[in-house]
Amino acid sequence: MKLAVQQTDQPRLFASGALLPFILVTALFLFWGIPSNMNDVLIKQFMKSFEISRFKAGLIQSAFYMGYFLLSMPAALIMRKYSYKTGLVIGLLLYGAGAWLFWPAAEVRQYGFFLFALFVIASGAAFLETGANPFIAQLGDPRTSERRLNFSQAFNPIGAVTGVLVGTIFIFSGIELTPDQIAAMRAAGTYDAYLEHETMRVVKPYLVLGGVMFVWAALILLTKFPKIAEEAEPYAQRQKGRFRDLFHHRHFVLGVVAQFFYVGAQVGTWSYFIQYIQDYTHQPEKTAGYLLTGTLAAFGVGRFTATWLMKYVTPSKLMGLYSLINVGLVSVAVLHPGWIGVWSIFLTSFFMSLMFPTIFALGIKELGPNTKLGGSLIIMAIIGGAVITPLMGLTFMVTHSMALAMLWPLVCYVFIAHYSFWGCKVRRPAAL
Repeated sequence: MKLAVQQTDQPRLFASGALLPFILVTALFLFWGIPSNMNDVLIKQFMKSFEISRFKAGLIQSAFYMGYFLLSMPAALIMRKYSYKTGLVIGLLLYGAGAWLFWPAAEVRQYGFFLFALFVIASGAAFLETGANPFIAQLGDPRTSERRLNFSQAFNPIGAVTGVLVGTIFIFSGIELTPDQIAAMRAAGTYDAYLEHETMRVVKPYLVLGGVMFVWAALILLTKFPKIAEEAEPYAQRQKGRFRDLFHHRHFVLGVVAQFFYVGAQVGTWSYFIQYIQDYTHQPEKTAGYLLTGTLAAFGVGRFTATWLMKYVTPSKLMGLYSLINVGLVSVAVLHPGWIGVWSIFLTSFFMSLMFPTIFALGIKELGPNTKLGGSLIIMAIIGGAVITPLMGLTFMVTHSMALAMLWPLVCYVFIAHYSFWGCKVRRPAAL
């Protein structure tokens, strides 16, 4: 009798009979973490190879996350009509095509071409995130949706670490020229060749990445996927929901805003972490790159730790506590730039780790037939990375202080704390 009660109290984390699809989709969380965090390396690399400012280099994130913003809703509509599987295959093909566009972009050495390639990669990633997050959340008992999604999302930082490590090893040359050396190379006529060499260093990692995406698309295409409850009936007979109904759910609307601020904080922090390190500790780019890799590893440890802690602590309360801790850590980084600030920012990754999947799972609760559309809007909120990152770059240009630029992530964590403790509570839908 006791055993039966324990089984009821502890529902299965994963649905039975769906192991292979679960593995294939969980791997996608790793895959989209690679390019989004290689962007952090590209910002530094393109500042060098294209001789651009931090603000203009920050447009890398704007182009990338604009792909999420513009393609998330079309992705949701396609998956609503067909299936999650269809959307995931389309996403992988777009992702692979964008990665392979890095070759012609490097050949013509056009910064705008690279931004377009990143937009295409992100368009594919938008399909992947729009499909994979709700698919995993619904692939089992609703009571374990936050834990299940945090488990799959725990593989995302593995991709993040992989992206930064690959970028640090294979993209960074370690050659950082002084103004006198640049002047000497210009006089000798060798500076253009140096810039071309630095630009071409980005090509091989992206060619390999694109090839892996095409192979994974084939694997998913050949695998039989279980029908999620909302896909069980023919399309004509399904409850499709209405877009405007989503705005009746206060916890969902605030969840979209919270996700906007979370992604802005995450992307902005990681995008300028290398610059923060170099400004205040004067470490070389490779050392800064390895420190960025380390903070992403802390992010991964945080994901697995949070998944375990959620067995004992309510996910929303845990996220609220972590948000307040990050408010304190970023405050230290603003007020005490230097090694103390570096390690404070380093630790924020551990505590931000549970935020994306937890906000997502809390935001789509009880949306019913509107789940896919609601999920797509939460993914569209990723555009926060395209807004906060340039604002941080602009703040640096005005104040000449990377520490003051970190005030933007601090504000983001304040709102997430509010959502965690109050905004995420599911209430009776409000009338418009």
